[in-house]
Amino acid sequence: MEQQFISTLSITASELKSGSVSAKSPSNIALVKYWGKKKNQIPTNSSISYTLTNSYTETELRFSPKTSDTFEVDVYLEGELKESFAPKIITFFERITAYIPFLNQFKFEIHTHNSFPHSSGIASSASGMSAMALCLVQIENILGANLSEEDALKKASFLARLGSGSACRSVYKGLVEWGENDFVEGSSDLFGTKYPDVEIHDVFKTFHDTILLIHEGQKSVSSTVGHNLMNGHPYAERRFVEANENLKALLPILKSGDIKAFGELVEHEALTLHAMMMMSNPAFILMKPNTVAALEKLWEFRRETGNHLYFTLDAGANVHLLYPEQDAEAIEIFIKNELKQFCQNGNYIKDKVSF
Repeated sequence: MEQQFISTLSITASELKSGSVSAKSPSNIALVKYWGKKKNQIPTNSSISYTLTNSYTETELRFSPKTSDTFEVDVYLEGELKESFAPKIITFFERITAYIPFLNQFKFEIHTHNSFPHSSGIASSASGMSAMALCLVQIENILGANLSEEDALKKASFLARLGSGSACRSVYKGLVEWGENDFVEGSSDLFGTKYPDVEIHDVFKTFHDTILLIHEGQKSVSSTVGHNLMNGHPYAERRFVEANENLKALLPILKSGDIKAFGELVEHEALTLHAMMMMSNPAFILMKPNTVAALEKLWEFRRETGNHLYFTLDAGANVHLLYPEQDAEAIEIFIKNELKQFCQNGNYIKDKVSF
């Protein structure tokens, strides 16, 4: 199926012009987690995520013709040249050369901005790589590819996956599934699939995601290293089966609007992810003491009030608080009064799902 993404463009030197394109792509937070991958960024299990609204990357990609055969890339983050970022982009370009034929014909200058702190535990690689992929598909269309909007988004998702697996889900709004299975129509290991809005109860379309920034520094273990530790993990195969079972179980919950069942499944998924990290060899713990303290305070609040406040975690210390619009007022007072204390410098980010 990869063949469908190979470009048929043939570009002569006289057709090359300088220009720029831009794209804005949000981060996402997985409800059912992808943890472990095969060659070429193929996931070992299916996953599904909420696309966010306020946590995004904006990227401008400037391009100009060149004559050398090597990749030429300069990356600017928040206006500052980041030489350490270029190797990751060049690795990405090497993976996608077969699908984007003009990469060696241009020099690229990337100007990127995150609406959230870099390395804060929000998936900047997902939003950043999806924004980059959207820019590259725009250039391909400028050069004459004439991809439809649907095909352009699918190709951007395919390309983004080769930069950062979860980035393939950030191309679309709403709930986005990734990983081939027999219960989500159109599912694929190669790109994300937007889960149909008509299959989602309205209560889940107005969910809030407030992110407690427990730790704003660089993670001690990268996600890439974490994924690789699933190779030979004693519980890996069972985890892959369970993730697919959890996704299948989540779908009727999404349709019925059962918030309690939703929250219980999502919290279980988050804790399972971190349990797998702690059982890796070598083992690692990305939660901080304040992560645990915040979760315990959340559970206490839920028991006492009955409000629908749940959490999920990415591969880091920060906590994503998930709650419906109907309970938002009371929960946001609780966050300010009781959970803010656990955040580094008292910082947290208020976000919503994007539909």
